[in-house]
Amino acid sequence: MVVNALFMLARTGLFAEGRFFGRVLDEWIEDSQEFIRSKLPHLLIILIIAFILMRLLRAITVRMIRVAERHAADELRIAQVKTLSGVIRATGFTVIGLIAGFSALAAVDINLGPLLASAGIAGVAIGLAAQTIVKDVLNGVLIIVEDQFNVGDTVKLAGLTGVVESMTLRKTTVRDGDGTLYVIPNSQITTVANQSAGFSVATVNVSVDFSANPDEVQRLLAGIAADIRNSDEFKSLFISDPQILGVDAIKGSELIFPVVFKTLATKQYGPIREFRRRVRLALEEHHMLPGSPYRIISSFDQRSEASAQHTAEQAAPATDPTSLKPQESNPFSGE
Repeated sequence: MVVNALFMLARTGLFAEGRFFGRVLDEWIEDSQEFIRSKLPHLLIILIIAFILMRLLRAITVRMIRVAERHAADELRIAQVKTLSGVIRATGFTVIGLIAGFSALAAVDINLGPLLASAGIAGVAIGLAAQTIVKDVLNGVLIIVEDQFNVGDTVKLAGLTGVVESMTLRKTTVRDGDGTLYVIPNSQITTVANQSAGFSVATVNVSVDFSANPDEVQRLLAGIAADIRNSDEFKSLFISDPQILGVDAIKGSELIFPVVFKTLATKQYGPIREFRRRVRLALEEHHMLPGSPYRIISSFDQRSEASAQHTAEQAAPATDPTSLKPQESNPFSGE
């Protein structure tokens, strides 16, 4: 009743039946009825199919990651699966969106011929002007095919170091240690430094004073490194035993002893921190001074002479100031 009343009210005045705007209103009503009857179902079907395909693609990629996490032998394979699933999801969503968009335009009787022809001409112009995007996509394909890095790897790309958070065919996002997120186009990735590939090697330079016995220092460092290597906390991180390379350099009063740790990729930080802590305590326990470039070294002869002079000064009797004779000369005239 309310709808009929509103319709009858709209058919008065300029929109009365038989008048110009009335005929326009009639044609609009007929077109709307035709659209709802024949075209709207097509659009709904297209949207429903696109939605189902996107949900299905998302479910497949999530399933890939879960299966990899459950059955993969190492973290490298899991990272590869995450990278591949992210690229498949992003590319699939783009393809499904384009197909659904063209199908929707065709469903509402929009001629796609001129549109496609214009898109082809525009594509040539855009292709010439957007060569960087093509390079991004091609380089992204090569990165994935050659397995240069994966999601979760610690890498250095385009002069930036961080952990790979996501990757598509066009760009790679890297987050550094202070939380900054960098978006790097794949065409700018010319050299890849992957710090998560295989293993990591860390060298700790221990500086000890020149007065320390090198053999004793080397035995001390070897014992500390072996204890860390065999500890329950760190033994699973090592690939091989730490290497004590001996005296690598002498700088002033410093003796430099390099100690090399070879661990799983990006797992070297915990052992070397513990090694530095134990070295600090061991040097104090064995009464050894750490090396310092500002400490002055005297020769052994000068040390002996200074020691003898100090002994003689200690052996000489102290002078009693009350027994000194008063000064008899005039301090002003010298007489």
